[in-house]
Amino acid sequence: MAEKIIVFQGDSVTDCGRSRETDQPNCGLGGGYPGLIAARLLADHLDKELNVYNRGISGNRVVDLYARWKCDTLNLNPAVLSILIGVNDSWHEYSNRNGVEVPRYAQFYRMLLDWTLEKLPETKLVLCEPFVLEFGFITPEWVAEMKERQEVVRGLAAEYGAVFVPLQQMLIEAAKKAGAPEKILGDGVHPTLLGHQLIADAWLKAACNLI
Repeated sequence: MAEKIIVFQGDSVTDCGRSRETDQPNCGLGGGYPGLIAARLLADHLDKELNVYNRGISGNRVVDLYARWKCDTLNLNPAVLSILIGVNDSWHEYSNRNGVEVPRYAQFYRMLLDWTLEKLPETKLVLCEPFVLEFGFITPEWVAEMKERQEVVRGLAAEYGAVFVPLQQMLIEAAKKAGAPEKILGDGVHPTLLGHQLIADAWLKAACNLI
């Protein structure tokens, strides 16, 4: 049975408490959407050898992904690579003037994709739309900047033939239906358990044909 490796990359939304104590696949995936997706995929594909890794790190910006890309992505040789990155590229600017402006975000994101396909041309890419909900400390300016980052990711997905996972509008609609945005994203950025399930469902709907 041929092994198929699936790697999730990103920041705290992906990290979500994943273990640093094990290098074994399908273990210590954290309490967020990667673990939910892995459980569903493993149950639905008992006839396949799926090995899932979560390599998200809380606080990461796109430049931080680039710095660790070889050891945490390329060396795993993923058949499917999922990326969700962007909120810290704004957050770090607002908090300590160490953000990554949108044009440079696009530049480094493209470098990640080029590097991946240069070394692993058969890898299938899944690009997840970064998101926020406007409440609490999430300002209108932050929302406007996030829209620019969302357009970058959507454009790169189209250019590179990647699966694009739309998340922003889905989360807005879910927040309206739930009657309170904090039921979906606890602080406007980090998903609740419900929010993670919604993200996992969107990912599975968009990318299930890659498995």
